[in-house]
This record gives sequence, C-alpha cells and structure tokens, in this order.
Amino acid sequence: MEKIRSSYPRKKLAVWYSGQKRAVKIGLIYVLLCLGIGIVVLPMLYMISTALRPNGALYEYPPRFFPKPAEITLENFRFILSQSKFIGNFINSAVVSLVTVAGAAFVSSALAFCIARFSFWGRRFLFGFIILTMIIPGTTMIVPQYELAVKLGAVGSVWGLIPFYIAWVIPYSTFMIKGFAGNIPKELDEAAYMDGGDVLTIYFQVALPLIKPGIAAVSIFNFLTAWEEFVWANTVINDDAKRTLPIAISGFFGQHQFTQWGYVFALSVFSLIPILLVFISFQRFFVEGLTAGSVKG
Repeated sequence: MEKIRSSYPRKKLAVWYSGQKRAVKIGLIYVLLCLGIGIVVLPMLYMISTALRPNGALYEYPPRFFPKPAEITLENFRFILSQSKFIGNFINSAVVSLVTVAGAAFVSSALAFCIARFSFWGRRFLFGFIILTMIIPGTTMIVPQYELAVKLGAVGSVWGLIPFYIAWVIPYSTFMIKGFAGNIPKELDEAAYMDGGDVLTIYFQVALPLIKPGIAAVSIFNFLTAWEEFVWANTVINDDAKRTLPIAISGFFGQHQFTQWGYVFALSVFSLIPILLVFISFQRFFVEGLTAGSVKG
C-alpha cells in the first residue's frame, strides 16, 4: 500500500513533465512559424509602403517603415499605369506564363501517365534521364540554348521564350505527377478496357481527374518560374515592347542618378497580383482534386 502511495506522486510528476514538454514544443513551433511569417510578410509590407510614398521620402533620416498619412500617394501607381510599355510588358509575361503552364501540364501529365502506367523498353532509363536533367544548372545551358534559338528564329520574339520554358519545367513536373499517376489503382484501367475504352479514354477520363492535385501543384511552380524568369528573357529579347515584366522592373536601375524606388515597388506590387490570383485559383482545384481522388479511389 505504501509503494502504491509513493508511486502516485511520481506518475503525477511524469504526466506534468510530459505536458510541460509538449507545451514547450508547441511554443517553439509557433515561434518558428511567426518568424517565417515575418520573413515573408515584412518585405511585402515595406514594398507596399514604399510604393505609397513619394520617392524623396525614402531618403529621409531616420528611415521609417510606414509612411505618414499625409505622405500616402498613388502617384507611383498612376505613373506605371500611364506608361503603355509597362502594360505591354505585363501582357507579355501573362501570355508567356499561361501558355507555359498549359503546355507543360499537358506534356508532363501525358509523359508521367505513360511512365507510371505502362511497361515498355527503356522506361526506367527514360525516367532516370528526366531526373538527371533536373540537376543540370540552367546557366550552363545558356550558350547552346541561344544557338538553338537563333536557328529556330526565336531570338527577339516573345513566343520564342515559351518552348524553352516548357522544356525547363517538364522534368520536375513529370517527376511530381508520376507519383500521383502511380497511385491510381490498376483496376480502373481494367474496367475502362472492359467498357471498350482505349488509352486516350483512360488518360482523359480516368487518370486526368485523379492526378489533378499534382497538376495543380506543379502549375503553380511553373507559373512562378515563367513569370519571374529574367536571365534567358533578357538574353533573347532586346526590344522594350517585347520584354517581360522582370526586365521592365530592372530597367529602372541605372537610368537616373538615384533609383526611383517608388516606381520599382509600384510595378512590383502589380507583378504580385497574378501570382496571388493563380495561387488562389489553383488552390481551389487542388482541394477539389484531393476530394475527387479520395472518392473515386
């Protein structure tokens, strides 16, 4: 009886200690999450606050993170919207990014479907080669890509960017979508064959709805890749009217004695809008795809 009484405080202390340990872990997780949010949100807030103040106010000392209410102005945004070349650059980036997303989604999903669902000679070698291309630095391919672009007549054309962007993102997209395609039960293929379907029927009516989460995830990545790409677009395109938005933003540097940071950040704010819209839109499809996959699987 005495042993039972003596062990009771120890058990109570152990439970209290485990609860405190769990609380500390949760607290550390929340601290790290807050730090991560701060690292992401604070630069965006500074960008927006800088775009809402005059250019001269940026050089005040001591510097201020937020503008005074009397300093808030939309002049930087009016200037950006009044320049037709910036609107053209915005449209160029949107067209290139959307076509890249659509083309990469179709090619990579079909390729991943074939690798995951069919057995053919060289399948493992093909998938290994796709993985190998992911580790090649993009800068090492600039010279041969430029020579190829010259032969194809893609230099100086916005449409000349799209095939190269699609080729860049296909390896990663195929790698990601293959995991979703490989998890589709084989019985669905057999049922489709018994109903008189062919390979195209299985791809479009069976596999494509179930790999929608993978396509949504890689589409966000592919849009960001095409929307933010700078080096290749700056190498191939020299005409201001045909340039994409990142090159237009870089054009503010070095044009004046002082960089017009208000214009830079105002144009940067506009460049964030499509990214947010694409993320919100594909997030909805991502959730719908997960729900459909769980029901049909």
